[in-house]
Amino acid sequence: MEDFTRALADFVRDHQVWAAPIVLLLAFGESIAFISLVVPAWGALVAIGALIGVSGISFWPVWLAGGIGAALGDWLSYWFGFRYKEHVAEMWPLSRYPGILERGEVFVKDWGVPSIFIGRFFGPLRASVPLAAGIFEMPYWQFQIANFVSALVWSAVLLLFGDVMALIAGWLWRAV
Repeated sequence: MEDFTRALADFVRDHQVWAAPIVLLLAFGESIAFISLVVPAWGALVAIGALIGVSGISFWPVWLAGGIGAALGDWLSYWFGFRYKEHVAEMWPLSRYPGILERGEVFVKDWGVPSIFIGRFFGPLRASVPLAAGIFEMPYWQFQIANFVSALVWSAVLLLFGDVMALIAGWLWRAV
């Protein structure tokens, strides 16, 4: 996975016009149920964030693309859970890891709308919370508002984390 992240960051550095579409796809994949368990993309998002300050990539389009991709992934997971309620637990990979959906259910029932925001920042919950919200019929507009706001915050946090780490590394490199 580390080689993939490095190759993707190199590609974005060399072809900056592709930064926003790639970030949109990575955020979508990181946020959609099932896919996020197989292809974690947060490392690549942080690496692309590191390129923002050092290569001149504009933050705003990349940030919006990340937020939109993450929100669309969660929206699709919500819809899937809402549409296929009874059958979701029987599908791979959830059939092999039933605890993920159960944790998502407990989390959504205990926390309600804030669970969407909180779940966005925690690995396995990131994809299972929207799925559970759909299965247990969280009101659509409440979900969508929390979904889009949290997606934009999440995208900013990952990209800015990478940007700040690159600035610190550059500062340390010059200081040594």
